Amino acid sequence: MIIWDLVVVGGGPAGLSAAHAAARAGVRTLVVERATHPRYKTCGGGLIGVSLAEVADRIEVPAHDRVDRITVTRDGRREFTRRHSGPVLTMVRREEFDDRLRAAAVAAGAEVREGVAVRAVEQDPDEVRLRLADGEVIRARAVVGADGSSGITARHVGVTFRQVDLGLEVELPVPPAEQDRWRGRLLLDWGPVPGSYGWVFPKGDRLTVGVIAGRGEGERTRAYLRDFVARLGLAGLTPEHDSGHLTRCRAVDSPLRRDRVLVAGDAAGLLEPWSREGISYALRSGRLAGEAVAAGDLAAYAREVDRRLVPEMRAGHRLLGVFERRPGAFHAMLATPPGWRLFVRFCLGQVSFAEALTRPSARAGLALLERLPPRRGVLQHP
Repeated sequence: MIIWDLVVVGGGPAGLSAAHAAARAGVRTLVVERATHPRYKTCGGGLIGVSLAEVADRIEVPAHDRVDRITVTRDGRREFTRRHSGPVLTMVRREEFDDRLRAAAVAAGAEVREGVAVRAVEQDPDEVRLRLADGEVIRARAVVGADGSSGITARHVGVTFRQVDLGLEVELPVPPAEQDRWRGRLLLDWGPVPGSYGWVFPKGDRLTVGVIAGRGEGERTRAYLRDFVARLGLAGLTPEHDSGHLTRCRAVDSPLRRDRVLVAGDAAGLLEPWSREGISYALRSGRLAGEAVAAGDLAAYAREVDRRLVPEMRAGHRLLGVFERRPGAFHAMLATPPGWRLFVRFCLGQVSFAEALTRPSARAGLALLERLPPRRGVLQHP
């Protein structure tokens, strides 16, 4: 029976990044994915600069738009629009983006098996055994779990979460007039539910329109999406996709590894807590996991995540706390020239929130907002 050096569970950005990094280093790598590429994935599909840098040596990004204008509203009011001299965000359709990552992993030497569901994970000091739905057992010296926050590898490792949010999204085919209206421009709307926001991402002949808010606010979140779509004048369009998902952000002490099994991306609860942006975290954590396997030092993975990603998440939690308490003040600060410059630099990958919050002006502004009493009726994340 074949014993793989590495088996990756999950064929999204995290899993395929792990497979690419390991296979390129000569590690005999297998990816098992329950779906078949290309497949639709609920996701805004906006790539920030960090994500673009991660894939620059692997794929040509299948961009459907490159945004240089951003409109921001506060629950449909207090609108302002800012333009940058170049693209700020790149818009992709996940079915195309992920399929390009799959092809790159295969080109690097990884094998990909699709339509494969893992039902159980067992391990001993020498190997990991993955039991599939059809009863087959796959053996590996190491496993990277990238099958989502509700997947079997997260449960095996014992991942715990401090923040869970509900995202709802519709993919709307739009006529030429709407395409022209949104080309090169996205919308962010700070919503009526504490910590919520909505987005409109242009992708050629379709718009991705969605909202996200804390779990437990399902009815209000669904109402927010309905009102948001109606307010945009898009209620008469029939969605190509109408879907939802939960995003889960790890607890501070949540494990990233259990012996020979590592978890990356959503399976590890790695994402930016305020924006809930997860693609850059998936790409980076997947690569770090694959590199750790290739180096034969699985313990290095948790160290690198703690060094590179956890400080950014800690800063994001602070931003979310302020955003939940005082969305109006947050909106006003973003409209200022310094606030706007900082947001653009984050989108371009020139600065992380953790780096930004080391600056005296940013520290002072955030501390001021944190001292303000919360808006009446605000419920905050624990």
